[in-house]
Amino acid sequence: MSSDNIIKCLIIGSGPAGYTAGIYAARADLKPIMYTGMQPGGQLTITTEVENYPGYPKGTQGPEMMEDFKAQAERFGTDIRFGYVNKVDFSGPIHKVWVDETTELHAHTVIIATGASAKWLGLPSEQRLNGFGVSACAVCDGFFFKGQDVAIVGAGDTAAEEATYLAKLCKKVYMIVRRGEMRASKAMQNRVLNTPNIEVLWDSETEEILGEKGVSGARIKNLKTGEVKNINVTGFFVAIGHTPNTAIFKDWIDMDEQGYIKAVPGTSKTNVKGVFAVGDAADKVYRQAVTAAGTGCMGALDAERYLAEIGIH
Repeated sequence: MSSDNIIKCLIIGSGPAGYTAGIYAARADLKPIMYTGMQPGGQLTITTEVENYPGYPKGTQGPEMMEDFKAQAERFGTDIRFGYVNKVDFSGPIHKVWVDETTELHAHTVIIATGASAKWLGLPSEQRLNGFGVSACAVCDGFFFKGQDVAIVGAGDTAAEEATYLAKLCKKVYMIVRRGEMRASKAMQNRVLNTPNIEVLWDSETEEILGEKGVSGARIKNLKTGEVKNINVTGFFVAIGHTPNTAIFKDWIDMDEQGYIKAVPGTSKTNVKGVFAVGDAADKVYRQAVTAAGTGCMGALDAERYLAEIGIH
């Protein structure tokens, strides 16, 4: 393949991180090509109100915000294509990427912005009411339930942290824990147990989320006694973890045991030269649109510097 056909900057994924990388890379004349993946816009496309992103004083809808990001990336010349990257080969200095199992692409730099997907309980009512009282992000959506009663499912550090966060905003928080103990660290458990408006429902699972146009309650079963009861809540938060969308990179890129890409601290650089990781694919701590956008900027700047180093102009 002639050097003319080698893409300077290939962006895989299209959430806040990917689009921001596109904006910066295009403005640096890297002629970026982006493949959106199966969910163009990422997790924000299943979020309704976004009120915590700077520059939107009245708030905005997640899908509309991603359309704004996309339009800005395109304005500067990012070539945005619908397609799913299913295989990569990062063994050589030119990175090979396959789209939709048919198209083979070669690139000098690759920015991975594939994000992460929230794990769900798998209830039909959960999907039906997603965005109408059901959420996988208490920090994003807790504000909308100020002074109300809510429930949160999970037993790890994230669930414990989100439960205490919600407790500051909400009248009452039910924390639904499947076993008779939590996986969360002792410090986090103590915070939960010492917060008076959190009630832990031990040995419990959610049978159904109730409500037609919005959440009105949840049917909870005690797995030890078999007792089933309804709790009245207007918000239902799922905090059972996220899965980073990184499986196709596992043979090439260093990751932690959960599959989050390990970037060199303070950069977007991975263990493979010319490959950069941005957004939730490399961030299990913050997972916010604004932090993802910040790392997208880092990825494009790191790619630009790398191209300069290897003499690609």
